[in-house]
Amino acid sequence: MNDLSLNLIAKLGSWAVVLFIVAVILLPQALRILREYERGVIFRLGKLLGAKGPGIIFLIPIVDRMVKMDLRVVTIDVSKQEIMTKDNVPATVDAVVYFRVINPMDAVVKVENYWKATSLIAQTTLRSVLGQASLDDLLSQRDVINQKLQEIIDRQTEPWGIKVTSVEIKDVALPDSMKRAMAKQAEAERERRAKVVNAEGEFQAAEKMVQAAAMISKEPIALQLRYLQTMREMASEHNTTTFLPLPIDLFSSFLKK
Repeated sequence: MNDLSLNLIAKLGSWAVVLFIVAVILLPQALRILREYERGVIFRLGKLLGAKGPGIIFLIPIVDRMVKMDLRVVTIDVSKQEIMTKDNVPATVDAVVYFRVINPMDAVVKVENYWKATSLIAQTTLRSVLGQASLDDLLSQRDVINQKLQEIIDRQTEPWGIKVTSVEIKDVALPDSMKRAMAKQAEAERERRAKVVNAEGEFQAAEKMVQAAAMISKEPIALQLRYLQTMREMASEHNTTTFLPLPIDLFSSFLKK
């Protein structure tokens, strides 16, 4: 083997090594694997090509750039917000927002940070909606308020490719003075109900007594039967003293004399 062949083999070997090194460097950039819940938004020389995935994605090194997006449901804890209800009661509320990306291209192109933007919109919407509700509605109609919050936030984030699936108010904290006032109100309400029930019982008892008196007036013998029944009940109590009621008519002749 002459020197020319040896030089050619050496050059081919060096080129093979160079190609192997380039392939090792560029192959991870050209080949991407996306999971089932992931999508890749592809940009070629700055222009949007579309969203690809899941599976194996081939990119042109240096030319293409991919932004990976997660399509799973995301949870955001809305920090505690100081609000003033419609009836001028101060309160502190916090909530949880559930949302997911349904259009990866809009979530990348139309908003800089969809996570932060959704969180800030949730905070402002929470203060706005709860400020229009009274304290009683906030405590008793929380499902209605949650639905209203979900609809408003979802409508505002829809252009970004975000779908808000649920909004839940976690806690409503009231001042101690308001808690004491509500406790007094609840106690007064219970007393009012007790008095109403007692009055209704007295009314029903009086009504029954009137009906009984009407029946006795029609049948005088019923009064005598009632008298005997009363005597029997008094005798069964083993009392040492027994009072016998007598009609005053029995003594009317003696009183006249």
